Amino acid sequence: MIDPVSLGRHLHDLRTGRGLALSALAKDAGVSVSMLSAIERGEKTPTVVVLSRIADGLGLSLSRLLADLETDRVIVRRAADQDHVAEPGGWHRTVLTPVVPGVNFEWIRTTLPPGCDAGTFPAYAPGSHEFVAVESGTLCLGVGETEYVLAAGDSLYFPADVEHSYANRTEDPCAYHVAALIMRPRENRMTPAREP
Repeated sequence: MIDPVSLGRHLHDLRTGRGLALSALAKDAGVSVSMLSAIERGEKTPTVVVLSRIADGLGLSLSRLLADLETDRVIVRRAADQDHVAEPGGWHRTVLTPVVPGVNFEWIRTTLPPGCDAGTFPAYAPGSHEFVAVESGTLCLGVGETEYVLAAGDSLYFPADVEHSYANRTEDPCAYHVAALIMRPRENRMTPAREP
């Protein structure tokens, strides 16, 4: 398991060793200064996507960045340690997976309130994949130019190298899971600010 304090110290040392200010690395990595600062202080454990962006900003691969930090092959992420993010428009995501060195995989549970459109997300790099499974309610999932309406219990796979969108157009809440294998971090998204 990667200790957040050790990770933060390691990132701080790498950044200062390259003569980079916090704001410069944040800009190069495409993350906020406050997020990067919290990670360096060991107060926040970054997701795989955020950590990949930081590695890119430092000119390193993710596996090289984390090579000396892995202390255990089994990584447990307790419910209390999961990242819970409330997004504009009332939707909420929980990142369920721990960060694993060299593995660009995330499993996210998202809830969309009635009538919520989470927005359109740009394509990942070729070779990326997403699996979506609806837990409850109805999800309208756009993949490229086609929209799929998924009910509770339905699932869908798509190559994630196309634009995609998530919306709940019903009067009932919707909950679903996204399992994503990400080949590299995507560029800044269009609207809103985060992947559901």
